Amino acid sequence: MTEAIDLYYWPTPNGWKVSIALEEFGLPYNLNLVNIGAGDQHKPAFLAISPNNRMPAIVDPDGPDGAPISIFESGAILQYLARKTGQFYGKTERERVAVDQWLMWQMGGLGPMAGQAHHFLKYAPKMEPPNDLPYAKDRYRTETGRLYKVLNEQLSHHEFVAGDFYSIADMAIWGWASLWEGQQQTLDDKPHMARWLETVEARPAVLRGRGLEAERRKDPTDPWKKRLAAKSE
Repeated sequence: MTEAIDLYYWPTPNGWKVSIALEEFGLPYNLNLVNIGAGDQHKPAFLAISPNNRMPAIVDPDGPDGAPISIFESGAILQYLARKTGQFYGKTERERVAVDQWLMWQMGGLGPMAGQAHHFLKYAPKMEPPNDLPYAKDRYRTETGRLYKVLNEQLSHHEFVAGDFYSIADMAIWGWASLWEGQQQTLDDKPHMARWLETVEARPAVLRGRGLEAERRKDPTDPWKKRLAAKSE
């Protein structure tokens, strides 16, 4: 029997990447909550696993050559799990290259830009004193919108992000893209992205991974709170 992987997690778009992946891969895991609001990411025990003090992270007791391994950075975790299981990474080198480039697109582009959009549009104005910065709000809202247009164009040619197969690239991008409303975006001019969001959302493993500890999220604008409640009835 496969030994359970230790998942260090908090319900954020980066955390969802790995919780969704573990559900999709069908791998057993033990949940370790890292409350980023309480500063758990700065504790020495967690820093030994994730020296950049960011979650998610994993510890796989059955790592390469049977020895335990700890991994931080969500993209690296997804690539490791895909190689470990031989799933969701394409079947050819050409397909794997496509997966990698869209995974890097999320890590270097969409994730940081959408994260900044969330911060300046939703959280900074409510700080004490308020930091309502029109330039920052417009900059990150606009760049996030540009990236979604890139995504929509790609999806106009393919069912999924890296091609006509579901992959870790979809898992990485979907969590951030599912929060498009809080980023003050529209899907009216992005029909292919809208179709893809619904297709991925319909996967049972995505619902389980997205719903993991969802009640701990403090974002009142998260549209998924109502969706998850409705789906569980």
